[in-house]
Amino acid sequence: MGQLDGKTALVTGGTSGIGLASARRLAGVGATVFVTGRDQEKLDAATGEGLVAIRSDVSDPADLDRVFTAIAERGNGLDVLFANAGGGGFAMLRDTSWEHYEQTFHRNVGGTIFTVQKALALLNPGAAIVLAGSTAVDGGTPAFGMYAASKAAIRSFGRTWAAELVDRGIRVNTIVPGPTETPGLAGLASDPSEVEAVFKNLADNVPMNRLGRPEEIANAVLFLASDQSSFMTGAELYVDGGERQV
Repeated sequence: MGQLDGKTALVTGGTSGIGLASARRLAGVGATVFVTGRDQEKLDAATGEGLVAIRSDVSDPADLDRVFTAIAERGNGLDVLFANAGGGGFAMLRDTSWEHYEQTFHRNVGGTIFTVQKALALLNPGAAIVLAGSTAVDGGTPAFGMYAASKAAIRSFGRTWAAELVDRGIRVNTIVPGPTETPGLAGLASDPSEVEAVFKNLADNVPMNRLGRPEEIANAVLFLASDQSSFMTGAELYVDGGERQV
């Protein structure tokens, strides 16, 4: 018997990195997992046993409606929501454009707000919501302020939604990964030839002297999604190799 046998889950931004690893982890313990992403080719590659791929951009309300219609048609409601979709880039304050602000906040904050809002009608009693945080919130990395601020908003919403949904038996927690070896992290390098140097620089700031692996974050997502964390809500779970702890 798997921990999530018979359960239905949704993982947004689930075509690579932490999202894909988490979707596979949840499916591996019995859940039927709906996976969303914007790239159809990546979605096709992400399909597998227990995974149902739907092309969707979380910043597009019509796309979100299609996702939740598909989940509703299955008829089992929703037991786990991992609101993982998001991203960001670098921009110093002096160089920040309105477009950069809109893209970051519409995707990270707006996408998360309306994904969770539209899920409310489908969430079963005892469901678990996992939000995607970031250790960027805890520091002042130059040129990364917009992304960090968007993740600070997610942390605040996690507390509020935990209080709002506790009467329904729905738990809301935030997973906070440290630097993790993913395509998204590699994308922060200005040139592909610099990826290795970027990874090394980030790993040097982690007490465990390495980057995390997506599968390690996925294990923690499963913990928050399952009854193993039944007495946790409104919390942050750091999986950061000690980056913000030591």
